[in-house]
Amino acid sequence: MQWKGIGAAPGYAIGPAFLLLEEKIEVQKRTIPQAEIEREVKRFSDHTSLAIEELEALRESTRQKMGEKQAEIFSAHILLLQDPEFIGAIEAKIRTEAVNAEAALQEVADSFIALFDSMDDEYMRERAADIRDIRNRLLRKLTGAKTASLDDFNEPVILLAHDLTPSDTAQLDRSKVSAFATDIGGRTSHSAIMARSMDIPAVVGLKEITANVKPGDILILDGSEGLVYVNPSPDLVAAYKAKAERESAQKVLLQQLKDEPSVTADGARVELVANIGNPQDAVLAKEYGAEGVGLYRTEFLYMGRSALPTEDEQFQAYKAVAETFGGTQPVVIRTLDIGGDKELPYLNLPKEMNPFLGYRAIRLCLDRTEMFKTQLRAILRASAFGNIKMMYPMISSLHELRQANQLLAEVKEELAREGIAYNPTMEVGIMIEIPSAAMIADQLVKEVDFFSIGTNDLIQYTIAVDRMNEKISHLYQPFHPAVLRLIQHVIQAAHSAGKWVGMCGEMAGNLTAIPLLLGMGLDEFSMSASSILRARHLVKQLDKGRMKEIARHVMTLDSSEAIVAYLQEHVMDKL
Repeated sequence: MQWKGIGAAPGYAIGPAFLLLEEKIEVQKRTIPQAEIEREVKRFSDHTSLAIEELEALRESTRQKMGEKQAEIFSAHILLLQDPEFIGAIEAKIRTEAVNAEAALQEVADSFIALFDSMDDEYMRERAADIRDIRNRLLRKLTGAKTASLDDFNEPVILLAHDLTPSDTAQLDRSKVSAFATDIGGRTSHSAIMARSMDIPAVVGLKEITANVKPGDILILDGSEGLVYVNPSPDLVAAYKAKAERESAQKVLLQQLKDEPSVTADGARVELVANIGNPQDAVLAKEYGAEGVGLYRTEFLYMGRSALPTEDEQFQAYKAVAETFGGTQPVVIRTLDIGGDKELPYLNLPKEMNPFLGYRAIRLCLDRTEMFKTQLRAILRASAFGNIKMMYPMISSLHELRQANQLLAEVKEELAREGIAYNPTMEVGIMIEIPSAAMIADQLVKEVDFFSIGTNDLIQYTIAVDRMNEKISHLYQPFHPAVLRLIQHVIQAAHSAGKWVGMCGEMAGNLTAIPLLLGMGLDEFSMSASSILRARHLVKQLDKGRMKEIARHVMTLDSSEAIVAYLQEHVMDKL
């Protein structure tokens, strides 16, 4: 039996299944007598303090075992448990509704979880797992519920669970757990990020695997391809043992590339940079060998709070990322990309029939100019501390670009009058993620310093395929000839004007796509941090001159299937 999910952490494992099935914590909502309300608030406060103590111990043990970057996940959990807005909302519910602490906690936490789960951005949706982790920790404290232990394994196993929280993942003993698989989750969840840093192969998003595997079943887990085999044949086991040996040898080779430049076999230089969501991600990216940041998703700063982040909060976050990369390597900050599909209560956004094409991203920012100018000020201030570049999302016309640049000019004048330092020559670019922008790239390029192609949206808008809809996900094809023609047009338009072009969609980290994009002339590839070294290893084997010939031939092919087959036969199979 074979199960297909999402490869969250590369690598292979073979071993018996261990099911970690935690019982759902049942919460009964009770009315509290008025005389006991303050006692109930204190009970909640006391258990919150105990949870913080637990997290502080877990943070320290994680720091010792895995390093500072992973430990910072628990710092974020601690901050949330100390956040007067989050904790205050729970205490206020206890007082105003006279309900027990468990019910108040669950209702408030679940509203945060629903907020994150509703967002289009996968990175933001995965933050819901952190809130669940905190909620469950507090509920166990308040109810006295027990959780299944991860410490009672007699041999290395492949752990199966509906989901694994960051706390669960941090406590995995690598000598006892060779890999894990979950029903839900994505590549950007903290547990997936931690699995990659701990070198534990992982597959997530398997839907119902825990209901279809028995304890002790022999599994093969392929974290590279997102596959799990249940009770495989001896021949398949032998084949995967050979793969695991090759993988081990390649890891040694990849680590040697961490500090090397990304140069092709014929001497062409490209940039391999990372997509991040916060300053902690930047630290992780740097350790993975990223040469900078190609996409800083600033939405993270706006999530999980009851009011807009201040200018100084944003400034400190942007400055921290610039300093992580030494003040010289590029950090491309995308302005706020949020809207109707991301329901931030304090923005009072209208409900929309089609939020993906609605009031969002640059459209929202050009309408709410004070909010936008606050972010522009923060980015400009941070530009004095590093090689910061900025780009606008979801540009569809010259008019929008000119409006945004006019606001940027106003902010520059304000900062100059106030005597606040910034880089007056900071590069400003746009995301090319709407077909209309791709088609007028030759016009847009005259008023920007660079393009960054956002293939995740460009593909779905070009082919009219909702990439989140499982029923039609097979139609979402990065190698569709129409998509490739738009990408080629954008690169040619930029290079004709002497401007550089990057790509920050998932396609940039696709090993089959990299040779083609290199041949098309793409200058910068921005991807998940864990993909950097594999991409660098591939780039060093490629001859850019030959890849240009490959790209020319690919553009004559008429289907994505033919294109992928050609790239596999004429490039990948020859490496």
